[in-house]
Parts: sequence; C-alpha cells; structure tokens
Amino acid sequence: MFNDIGALELVTLVILAVLIFGPDKLPKVIQDAAGFIRKIRDFSESAKHDIRSELGPEFKDFDFEDLNPKTFIRKQLSENEDLRELRTSFDLKKEIHEVADAVNDRASDASVPAAVGGGTDGSAGTPDLLKKPERPDPGERPPFDADAT
Repeated sequence: MFNDIGALELVTLVILAVLIFGPDKLPKVIQDAAGFIRKIRDFSESAKHDIRSELGPEFKDFDFEDLNPKTFIRKQLSENEDLRELRTSFDLKKEIHEVADAVNDRASDASVPAAVGGGTDGSAGTPDLLKKPERPDPGERPPFDADAT
C-alpha cells in the first residue's frame, strides 16, 4: 500500500505527527487510526461476502479484482488460448513500420498526388496530405490555427 513512500517521507510524517498531536496523545491517535482501518477492512470483507452469497454458486470463483479493467484484460489475455496465439503471431510495431514505410515510399511516386489532388500533376487545388509541410524559419512563428485551439 505504501510502496512509494521513502525513508525521508516517513521521518517527515512521524515528526509532523509528533508536532501536531504531541508525544502523549500520539499512541491513542495511532490506536484509533488502526481501529478505524480494521473496521473499514471488516466492512469491506463482509460486503464482499454478501455479494458473493447473493450472486449464487455460478459466481463462486468471481474475483473482485476482475472489476479493474486492466486486471480483467490481463487475465483474459493470459487464459484464452486463441488470444494468446493471436498475440504471439501479431507484432504491432512491425505492422506500424511496414505501413509507415509503404506510405513514405508512395509519397515519392507520381501516382499519389494524382490520387489525392485529382489531376495528373497534383495541382487541382487540394493540398497534398502526404507531403510533409515545410518548416518555418527559426525566427518565424508557426501559423495560427483557431480550430486547433
């Protein structure tokens, strides 16, 4: 629960607790906080038990951690054989690089401006979307686009 708290933060919290509550009241405050956390845990466990009993026997292996989408997807990907096979056969980075290479190679062909611009020389009035825009000079500001803001 507190894996990301370092030693310096812990010492700071102890010093603040001693300054705020005083050394004589601090043990009572710690006992009250521990009791409160214990009551919250008991309440949570009884709620989980009630939900499991209300769902019936078909949900006896239901795990509340599956309600977290990341955990649910990770569990489904590791258990389902078809998805595991698909995951090992499909390399997304490779596919992206292949598509990017194909787009970059086509950008140098004469057929792309004709297809995009409508004419054989690409001068039909529509901009070539595959052509990289020219960079402005270092001292020049980029054009303002009101729709983008």
